[in-house]
Amino acid sequence: MKRHAPATGRNREPIAAVLSEELPESGLVLEVASGTGEHAVHFARTFPWLDWQPSDPDPNALESIAAWGAEAGLANLLPPVILDAAAADWPIDCADAVLCINMAHISPLVATEGLVRGAARLLALGAALVLYGPWLEDEVETAPSNLAFDRDLRDRDPEWGLRPVEWLDELAARAGLSRTRRMAMPANNLTLVYRRT
Repeated sequence: MKRHAPATGRNREPIAAVLSEELPESGLVLEVASGTGEHAVHFARTFPWLDWQPSDPDPNALESIAAWGAEAGLANLLPPVILDAAAADWPIDCADAVLCINMAHISPLVATEGLVRGAARLLALGAALVLYGPWLEDEVETAPSNLAFDRDLRDRDPEWGLRPVEWLDELAARAGLSRTRRMAMPANNLTLVYRRT
């Protein structure tokens, strides 16, 4: 059954604009935590020269991704695979880019830690890990709406919440990734790009 996330319609074009400058000219993009599958369809259609591999650990999400994919009928959109970012073993051995949208704040820290370690294993030198979502920054005042969102997330699950960019930078550095871009996005979100060094 297809699921729908209203935010997808609002953020997919701004994200695509950044991806157009960061994704390779060919190869496989692994999307971690694809959720409904709407982003996967949009980006596979927007970047037809790239193979798009959606993934998610949730069976309901995988069903939705498959349904959106079947409807779209895009040759470069691959069937979704089960992928738990926190797991040591991933079903993909290599990728030319890794994308993760709105996962870090609605999952335990181990998921983002696993995402960074997994991306570092998969990506070749210079390849990009791209993350999108709301983040905290030491030197930047956090929007009141993001502070309220953070409190709401932590009330729902103590393991959730907005993560500091500085923490992510350190995590990435330990895995051999360096941040090459910080892009302010609509609705107080950021796109952060890390590359294998």
